Formats: sequence, structure tokens, C-alpha cells
Amino acid sequence: MIQVRKSQERGHANHGWLDTYHTFSFSTYQDPKHMSFRALRVMNEDIVAPGQGFGTHPHQDMEIVTYVLEGALEHKDSMGNGEVLRPGEFQRMSAGTGITHSEFNPSDTEPVHLYQIWLIPEEKGIEPSYEQKRFLDEERHNRLRLVASRDAADGSLLIHQDARIFLSSIVAGEQLTHELEAGRHAWLQVLRGSINVNGHDLNTSDGIAVSQESALTILSINDAEIMLFDLA
Repeated sequence: MIQVRKSQERGHANHGWLDTYHTFSFSTYQDPKHMSFRALRVMNEDIVAPGQGFGTHPHQDMEIVTYVLEGALEHKDSMGNGEVLRPGEFQRMSAGTGITHSEFNPSDTEPVHLYQIWLIPEEKGIEPSYEQKRFLDEERHNRLRLVASRDAADGSLLIHQDARIFLSSIVAGEQLTHELEAGRHAWLQVLRGSINVNGHDLNTSDGIAVSQESALTILSINDAEIMLFDLA
């Protein structure tokens, strides 16, 4: 079973400093038909204006994964971390028993374009933690590079949920296959470009929910970047 979530169907709000799209219900956008998918609770595509950002705010019992497509995002949190996230880098923050953090675009001239993803953790009350890591272009060129997993396999970030997150940059005409074990589900998000997945055409910012399928066949129609979630 495959359900396509077209980019234009998502929730949208433009606050001037923040232009944001919500795949699932978030903030003032509430749609009972699109609350979550498996452990995926939030998938927001954000564009933050130069010199603007999210002030210090709290989180609890959530796995938060951030990926920057363009620009830079400055992160500060109550654990003492202060980092700048740039394209090709992933950030994982486990909120657990509770943290506060801020996210800011340090550029005076360039917006920052990012995805922020929340996954519901397997258990509540874990100790908060933070990781940030760069994954080289060649590691994900025409292949699915594991970037986050429950066991930090293959140098991936650690997430406290039975999920695996892959990133891939696929040249036009190339095809990838991802097999799904029995009982597993998948969400695929097109970060840029155009692909065909099991006969469904997807373009930039489209997503697709997959259940009761044995494999995904991903054909790049033009150069594309994708994020794939393999979920319990």
C-alpha cells in the first residue's frame, strides 16, 4: 500500500521570518488525517530569513533530527552544545527528560533551508543527548547511506527508536532498490529533484508512505536527493 503526500497538500505558514511547510499536523496546522506515520511525528521544511531564528524553547521525550539543505543553522542548548549545522551535516538531539535550545540563522544575507524531523522515542525519560555529523557526498552518491539508526550502525547517528534513516543523492537515470522486511514500513521524502518510486512520480518536497510492500524501487528522473525512513 502506497500513499503519496504531494508538497502542495502540506500545511503552510509564512511568518515573514519563517516560511514553513508541515507534512504532519503541527502548531496551527491540524489535520486528523495527517497526524503522523508510524514513529514519524513531525516533518517540517523550513526556510529561515537571514539573522532570524527560533528563540530558546523546551522539548521533552522526542528524537529531533535536523538536516540543512542550504545555508547554515546555529544551535545552542541547555546541555552546553553550541554548533553550526551546514549542508551535508545531520544533527540528532534526544530531548528525553527535557532540554531547551535555540536555532538561529547566523548569516546577514542568506536564508537557511532545512528539514526538521521528530520521531517518537521508544521510551520516555531517557537522558538528553546530542550528536552532529557530516556525511560525505561520495558516501551517498547513487547509494543509500545510513545516517541514523537504533544501534549507530556504520557510523550513523544514534536514535532511540526502531528506525533507520538513509540519505542518497541519485544521478538522473540511476536506480536504487531498498528491501523492506516483513512488517516494516517506509517513508520517503524527496528533498530535491524528481524520482519514480514503485510507479509513482514524485517531485521536490513530495513524500510517500509505504506499507505492505516488499521493496522500494527508486528511479531518478533527474538529479535528486532523497531521505528514506525504514520504520517498525
